[in-house]
Amino acid sequence: MDVTPFFVVLLLSTGLIAGVINTLAGGGSNLTLPALMMMGLPADIANATNRVGVLLQCLVGLRGFDKHDKLPRDDLGGILVPTLLGGGLGALAASFMPNLWLKPVLLVTMIGMALLILIRPATVAPPEGVSPSPVKGNRKAWLALFVAGIYGGFVQAGVGFILIAALAGSLRYDLVRTNALKMLCTAAFTAIALGIFVWRDQVMWVPGLVLAVGTMTGAKLGVGLALKVSQNVLKWFLFAMTLCASAAALWL
Repeated sequence: MDVTPFFVVLLLSTGLIAGVINTLAGGGSNLTLPALMMMGLPADIANATNRVGVLLQCLVGLRGFDKHDKLPRDDLGGILVPTLLGGGLGALAASFMPNLWLKPVLLVTMIGMALLILIRPATVAPPEGVSPSPVKGNRKAWLALFVAGIYGGFVQAGVGFILIAALAGSLRYDLVRTNALKMLCTAAFTAIALGIFVWRDQVMWVPGLVLAVGTMTGAKLGVGLALKVSQNVLKWFLFAMTLCASAAALWL
């Protein structure tokens, strides 16, 4: 496979936009997956290769949020355990299951999230002054994070929406801290998923690393925006991105 100048520009530009979108909301992989597939990568190889950009993007975003003291540290273990368990299962499923499962799972999830934000916006944007609750003893939150991990390990695209619903809806973090924790969770299960895909020889490293340059730059810009805009703006940006992700899933 030749990585031509056109595809370098395509991967850098889509990666940049996706990095911003993934940091503020989710669904950026609905841009990067088609870009990788335009290069001739099959859906399963594109899905695996995309994880390179996602992992490095999350590390940059996580560092940015932590630098500004927006990463809650009190309950990291409780949050990561179910997410990692689910991520491993989801990645194994994606590695062995037929490609035809990817699109319907993505489409149903994106439409469901758009409806949730529209009908029950407080689920993803708790009112100011609400104190977060720990995962310990919260079976609903544990299950939500486990399901988010399975979905993220399986398809990645749109997992940010699922994690936001779990972290803001079940644990009641504000959207800025939710985004910080979302980046941490995504980095954790993406590392596991990427390891499985590497083991299965499903990662194309050159396009993956080119894409990562764009996503890392986008993540840095996204953190700056997340710290400046209001929670209400973030909420409606999140809703707009779920609609875009739903449309992209129909086309993907």
